[in-house]
Amino acid sequence: MIVVQMILVIIAVWLLLRKYLISLKGAGRELVKSTDEPTFAVLIPAKDESAVIEGLLSSLDNQSYKINKNDIYVIVEDKNDPTYNIALKRGNRVVVRRDFTYKCKGGALDEAVKLIISEGKHYDAYFIFDADNVLDKDFFMEMKDSYKKGYDVGIGYRNTKNGNDNIYAAASSLTFSMINSLDNNFKAKHRLTLTVSGTGFYIRGSILESLGGYPFYSLTEDYEFSLYAVLNNLSTTYNREAKYYDEQPVSYDMTIRQRTRWIKGYFMARRMYYRDLKEKLINKDSNYASTYVTLVGVKPYILLVLALLCEIIKSIFDISMASFADKPIGMFVYHLMVILFGVYLVLVVFTAVLLVIEKDSLRLNKWMKFKVLFYNPLFLAGYVKCLYLSIKSKNLIWERIPHTVNSSLDEELIEDRVKK
Repeated sequence: MIVVQMILVIIAVWLLLRKYLISLKGAGRELVKSTDEPTFAVLIPAKDESAVIEGLLSSLDNQSYKINKNDIYVIVEDKNDPTYNIALKRGNRVVVRRDFTYKCKGGALDEAVKLIISEGKHYDAYFIFDADNVLDKDFFMEMKDSYKKGYDVGIGYRNTKNGNDNIYAAASSLTFSMINSLDNNFKAKHRLTLTVSGTGFYIRGSILESLGGYPFYSLTEDYEFSLYAVLNNLSTTYNREAKYYDEQPVSYDMTIRQRTRWIKGYFMARRMYYRDLKEKLINKDSNYASTYVTLVGVKPYILLVLALLCEIIKSIFDISMASFADKPIGMFVYHLMVILFGVYLVLVVFTAVLLVIEKDSLRLNKWMKFKVLFYNPLFLAGYVKCLYLSIKSKNLIWERIPHTVNSSLDEELIEDRVKK
């Protein structure tokens, strides 16, 4: 068992070190700047989102860089959905789905883009939001700058609408801090292809036009598109000043279902693109660093978790065997507790570093930051359970997370919510 653990740890450390060193060699793609004012389309999959859609639409109306109402496409499945009338009365375009071959967010986006293309319209960029999002008034002004610099894909800073509601929402919001403030921020500095996470991003219009739609239908269509971006060497950027706010799950079971879907979708997408990415890696083109980093993925962390599980299993076995031998059980129980507490402390330190990096940007009050500091390690440990459930679940389907926090982006309103 000890030999197995050593091998797992050595491979994990080697992969992490090599991943870091190769990341420093990121080249990216040469950017072609634009001086023209861009045209933007806004796509909002909004099935049964009448409780929150007005908050997003109001924040779109209040943008410092104006977006035409006819360029905002709210996607529903049925005219009987109250969301349909809300969007229509506000003067926005409403797309009622007709093709349900893919009953997922990717399918809804694909149908909307295909409709726009069939109408002969051209947009310089397509923005994708979830119906529960709310935008800072300068979101599009900031993203316009990213587009004009020549980036194919621009990702905004994902903040929380309801992080102070309870500990689950707070910990869930830190997930996106890990993706953006740690991972994407690092990748952007080293000109690597970024990871798109769900919402609050744009894709250059010519890319979707060449694809004839948005053909990404997996459980995690955002990550699937991220792999496409690596494969096709798309230029990506992370604009921390383009802020938007997102509603987080408020129950533990909901976070487990959500994260299980993410993990299942992560591995599904990788299976789809692995062969092409491997071939691209062998060719060692200009996007070699991004391809290598993508292919390594979460392998080092899985290996470290396996090494930890080996130690835990060994300790439990020693405890059970102690009853048949002349050895104190307490000694082995103490050993197991030390291991678990050590891992917990490491994750507490990791959470503390994340909170320091976020400083006052993430909308969590001081008391919630204190609580999430000690809870987040347990939340992260839940990913082990989610991994197990994703393997166990053969027919996992895309599930909508209910949203209820409806607000406009009035600064005083959000500040009041944070203080509570």
